[in-house]
Amino acid sequence: MSLQPVRGTRDILSEDAAQFRTITEIARETSGLFGYDEIATPIFEFTGVFSRTLGEATDVVTKEMYTFADRNGDSLTLRPEGTAGIARAVISNGLAQDAPLKFYYQGPMFRHERPQKGRYRQLHQVGVELLGVPGPLGDVEVITLGAHILERLGLHGKVRLEVNSLGDPESRAVYREALVAYLNGRLGDLSEESKSRVERNPLRVLDSKDEGDKAIVAAGPLYSDFLNETSASFFGEVRARLDDLGVAYTVNPTLVRGFDYYCHTAFEFITEDLGAQGTVMAGGRYDGLVEALGGPSLPGVGWAAGIERLALLMGHQVSPARPIALIPIGDAAGIMALKIADALRREGFRVDLGYSGNIGKRMKRAGKLNACAAVLMGDDEIAAGAVTIRDMDTGEQSAADLNRLAACLEKYKA
Repeated sequence: MSLQPVRGTRDILSEDAAQFRTITEIARETSGLFGYDEIATPIFEFTGVFSRTLGEATDVVTKEMYTFADRNGDSLTLRPEGTAGIARAVISNGLAQDAPLKFYYQGPMFRHERPQKGRYRQLHQVGVELLGVPGPLGDVEVITLGAHILERLGLHGKVRLEVNSLGDPESRAVYREALVAYLNGRLGDLSEESKSRVERNPLRVLDSKDEGDKAIVAAGPLYSDFLNETSASFFGEVRARLDDLGVAYTVNPTLVRGFDYYCHTAFEFITEDLGAQGTVMAGGRYDGLVEALGGPSLPGVGWAAGIERLALLMGHQVSPARPIALIPIGDAAGIMALKIADALRREGFRVDLGYSGNIGKRMKRAGKLNACAAVLMGDDEIAAGAVTIRDMDTGEQSAADLNRLAACLEKYKA
């Protein structure tokens, strides 16, 4: 048995965990300002929840899902993305009647992809979904919410927004037919992966990373030339309102989403700083998704962002809060230290209490923990109602009244 994590997974240790927590807290708080409430769906669902909504021909369904039979013979799948499960939850809990619905979510997703920098088989996402708003203002709201979160994470200057229109189902069908005809005429020049996609999922050829495919796509039919009046008007309204809000964007005519449930607006926040894994937040409109699961006609729009990629883009800006180290010297001081630690924690201090070792070993531990201060207390000091506070950055020491210890340590509160 290997004691290493499964390929494509990893242990999230202290510093990374602190950064993950910062990202999720900022995303949750910012989403709350827009009126989005948190939702949590199961990590696994019946397989049909994903195969019926993502599309039987998509790469996720055909290649990447972790699907297994449980003891009852039911086919279950670890969730590869969050939107389909939320749509199922809306139906299961009869929430459609309360539309519009605004949800924020975060948690692990699972895809059997080739692991790369910033891409794991167990990945983590934050995301939002807005259901029940059919007009362009819904798209504008979720895009703006994403921009606010990225700005609060300090990433505003590191990302750019690209948008495109996939049109309504009528426009999509007409464009798909024209695209397939064009690609079939150049089938011999396409990469092997794109050849396999031409019939089953031709829109995915548009975002191929193969340079030869890119050249073929660039010379092909443009989605914008096949938008009917309704779709063109919808996209024009989205762009106009983004302009009103000062949200900068560029139109990328080859931008598509990989799942069948998308229509109208598609968008991505992209960076040049992460190599091939440049998309950090992506989403779009999915008006037919809830209906595809057997629910009512309920339009939706949302996005998801990879926490791993956001963390990479941020760099190591976040570290765990620095503790105060209590260092008792003597039996009586050790007993008192337990009470002092409990009292300080109740006051909101992060406290580390070493359980054994001489003062040298305990001070070494305090340094390893990056403690901001150490409180040294011996039996004689405790008897006199006093302790010594050492600033771990400057080395300065000062005496403190034991009864006023919390006030003396206030500047060190996490």
